[in-house]
Amino acid sequence: MRRVVSILLVLALLTGVLGVTSVAAAATTEFPRSQTLYTGGKQWGPPSNWNPFMTGNYATGTIGLCYETLFLYDPLTAKFTPWLASSGKWTNSTTYRLVLRSGLAWSDGKALTVDDVKFTIELGKKTTLNFSSLWSWLTSITKVNSTTLDFKFKTPLYQEWDNYLYNLPIVPQHIWSTKSLTDVATGANDKPVGSGAYLYNTYDQTKMVWEKNVNWWATKALKLSVAPKYVIDLVNTSNENSLGLVLQGQEDLNNNYLPGISTLLTGGYALHTYYPSAPYDIAANTAWLDINLQKKPMSDLAFRKALAYGINVADIVSRDYNNMVSAADPTGLLPMWNKYVDQAVVKKLGITYNPAKAKQVLAAAGYKDVNHDGFVENKDGTKIALKLIVPNGWSDWMAAAQMISKSAKAVGINIVASYPDFNGYLDARLKGTFDLAIDNQANVSNSPWTYYHFIFYDQLKDIPTTQGGNYGRYNNKTAFALVTQLDKTKTTDLAAMKAVISKLQTIQLTDLPMIPLWYNGMWAQMSTTYWTNWPSSVAGKNHDLPVTWNGYWNMTAILMLTQLKAVKQP
Repeated sequence: MRRVVSILLVLALLTGVLGVTSVAAAATTEFPRSQTLYTGGKQWGPPSNWNPFMTGNYATGTIGLCYETLFLYDPLTAKFTPWLASSGKWTNSTTYRLVLRSGLAWSDGKALTVDDVKFTIELGKKTTLNFSSLWSWLTSITKVNSTTLDFKFKTPLYQEWDNYLYNLPIVPQHIWSTKSLTDVATGANDKPVGSGAYLYNTYDQTKMVWEKNVNWWATKALKLSVAPKYVIDLVNTSNENSLGLVLQGQEDLNNNYLPGISTLLTGGYALHTYYPSAPYDIAANTAWLDINLQKKPMSDLAFRKALAYGINVADIVSRDYNNMVSAADPTGLLPMWNKYVDQAVVKKLGITYNPAKAKQVLAAAGYKDVNHDGFVENKDGTKIALKLIVPNGWSDWMAAAQMISKSAKAVGINIVASYPDFNGYLDARLKGTFDLAIDNQANVSNSPWTYYHFIFYDQLKDIPTTQGGNYGRYNNKTAFALVTQLDKTKTTDLAAMKAVISKLQTIQLTDLPMIPLWYNGMWAQMSTTYWTNWPSSVAGKNHDLPVTWNGYWNMTAILMLTQLKAVKQP
């Protein structure tokens, strides 16, 4: 590991020097360095659209810096913070009343009102957007008065509704009502007008530039002010270049996985991470093994159990990630959801690394090494030769795949790591042509419902187009019904939520439709050269999320910008 770090450091410094030139030039001219926050880690290509409804494709900051949501959600405290809304509550089992703040404004000076909120959500009824499914259970939105809306539901999905409250961006009716429905759904939305703390400034092939909105409504309403005048998100060219920029203080926050950071923290590079020691970063999502249940031997539960016993996750954590991640609980639920883990179920059904047990399970199920090549064959004597796919270039996953292959082979299961390009990986997963794949798409959220909705996604025939999850094609109507039951459970009824989740965990650990591996971090390498008071786990510090990824600004990352302090330069 030390050799890898030293080589990476040399490359980082060499490439970083080259990469810094343009950044430094901008810093001394158009964008004063002491007023500019440089970020990176989300964009791997030039910014091309600012449409908040094009999930995953819009420029960094489109939602959060420009467009805002009704609430913020803090996954570390499991609390909602009223944002554009001043309050929201269920007045009865099927009606949700939303009260909007007074004094809200769009960046062009026009007032932001409940009409904008109503218009935005009703767009999902008129054209296909990422929240259009809401209208299968929402029946109407009624304007009660100038600040109040009533949402009437046919069948309230309480977990899902809470998720929309902090994820659905509100857009200005006076601008978006002039767009065609096609433009609403897929248009680039150049030079966006939002309500957020930052205004669109400019962009080019290398960066996206946001400029402070001096008329931001929250300055008066919430006494909040963002510290950087400019936020410039740099387009990634390589992890080595990103590391070089961070080490030299020319990139203030990077959200890539940068191997070796743990070693460099004590090297005098003015680096900061959320946790001062391993795992350094907050857990963001669970990496797991997708298992194609339509193919043999993966369709055999005994084989899946043997595979689970045979994977040495601890080796991946220590050798691949240098303890920058931690091993996943057998349920795969993130650490912030520990209260939902039924420990009795885990104790009874949970599987952890045990190579001897893996061999026993294989033998008991009839898997034998017929030709004495060190690998078991199928029960009918045919050869087992499985491919574990991860995207080419994802170095940490590639190393993990090799380690899984090695530990599986040690118990007699022939698995070979394979590295298609990302489109090939995605195509194999969506079409169900893969054997095994590492995946991690269920991110931190307000509820474990999002996790179970993903791994027990019930629209099997629509997986190739909806990309809704369950790529292994697990088919269990009881599990599907329980996910729906969980969605219909009020988020305030913790006991009822736990009861449903316990049943889901029992099914999951009994059938093993996927195998949880480790928790990926909210990768965050922060430089204290120009900015300080970064988020930290240390008592007395702010605990906001130091992440610029889509969906995280509205999970308190925007508050990070109000806490930063410029470092006085000599």
